[in-house]
Amino acid sequence: MDLSTLQQLLTRLSGARIVCVGDLMVDRFVYGEVTRVSPEAPIPVLARDRELVMLGGAGNVARNVAALGGDVALVGLVGGDSEGHEALRLIGDKTGIEGFLVTDPGRPTTLKTRFVSGGQQLLRVDLEASIPAVGEVEQRLVRTVRDLAAGAGVVLISDYGKGVVTDAVIAACREAGGLVIVDSKARSFLRYGEVDVIKPNAGELAYATGLPTSTNPEIEAALAHALSLCEAKAILVTRAAKGISLAVRGQPVRHFPGVPRDVFDASGAGDTTIAALGLALAAGTPMDQAIEFAMLASGVAVGKAGTATVLPEELIEASLTAHMAPAEGKIVTPQRMADEIARWRAKGLRVGFTNGCFDILHRGHVTYLNQARSWCDRLVVGLNSDRSVKALKGEGRPVNDLEGRAMVLAGLGAVDLVVPFDEDTPIKLIEAAKPEILIKGSDYSEDQVVGGDLVKSWGGEVRLAQIVDGYSTTAAIARMTAKEPT
Repeated sequence: MDLSTLQQLLTRLSGARIVCVGDLMVDRFVYGEVTRVSPEAPIPVLARDRELVMLGGAGNVARNVAALGGDVALVGLVGGDSEGHEALRLIGDKTGIEGFLVTDPGRPTTLKTRFVSGGQQLLRVDLEASIPAVGEVEQRLVRTVRDLAAGAGVVLISDYGKGVVTDAVIAACREAGGLVIVDSKARSFLRYGEVDVIKPNAGELAYATGLPTSTNPEIEAALAHALSLCEAKAILVTRAAKGISLAVRGQPVRHFPGVPRDVFDASGAGDTTIAALGLALAAGTPMDQAIEFAMLASGVAVGKAGTATVLPEELIEASLTAHMAPAEGKIVTPQRMADEIARWRAKGLRVGFTNGCFDILHRGHVTYLNQARSWCDRLVVGLNSDRSVKALKGEGRPVNDLEGRAMVLAGLGAVDLVVPFDEDTPIKLIEAAKPEILIKGSDYSEDQVVGGDLVKSWGGEVRLAQIVDGYSTTAAIARMTAKEPT
């Protein structure tokens, strides 16, 4: 999707309204550090550092709709417990979400607690009751859905099999007359009746059909079989980095190839996909564009920790990056640097920082940067602007302008980000980056390194990289400008 089309679509999404019906959850993430094994059993001991609580399941679908600029009415079940009160509080904190929750005192609010260290989940503990709503509880759900879905352009059903999505609730969704899209974890798709789209992932499609789903021909066979087993008008299967495949009844299967992305946490990616797809369709977007939009959104979501939402500005940034050469994508603003470093840190990666003019790149620079990168997992290079180079080096410098210098640096494998700065020193960038390792050349002493004391104050270190004798920009310029002998 080109940037102009994306911006127009994002404008149309603002204020678009949909209804989301399904299994609401509370997701709790407990983060900490593991440094030892328990003396009581061969298990890791997690030293708890912080905790994050957010809406999951159908709640995460609603969060994604709201984050993209839409308005969503959320229908679900909670128990009469503290987690239910937590869910109500979380909904109240989110602009764009209206909660229409039915309380069932006979069940707990679904709670999933994940323990995370170094970017890896150690354990998940679930509190839930996977039983269908019945009696007065089910009737209240049906009445709520009928009231909200009447006249709605799109109804999203998020079925995790926890009890909200009963046959009567499904019928109430279909009776509303709008598009009905189902994100299903069920073994059988037949129970949804004549809905517009069922959206499993490749594993769920394999589970529902008993067929393999790795290749395009296998996906096509599984989709054809799935359509023969249900009444849905279409089935859309998400295939991670392989993209999305769409089977519309009576038409050939269409494949929408994906773009390979760094995947940090795939939890909630399906919620992002159905939210983006449903919201785009509610805004009158053709199915092809809605699928492209959903793929872009889920691609951003998997690069974040936890059941993450996606913001419009992140989609614009992702679209811009997709159309850049790899080197161009490394040249970033200080804000983008901070965002990227936050993602690296969530993965447990160590960040190194160095800076300089890098006017005429030579062997000494390459050796220096390679050594700097060997000391960290990711290397950020602060690059002096043309003005600050002139202030430091005098008239006639830089020889190469900022754009040229940045592109050459970004083309090096040792460099992960290039961040231009206009100040005389990189101290503001160092404060924003908070690197674990600050690197300068060995022609400095440690106490001369700008920002060294700051980095040490948060537990970081200063390292001095080797300088290759005989190589310097000043010497190179002198050789280039020397007069030819007569």
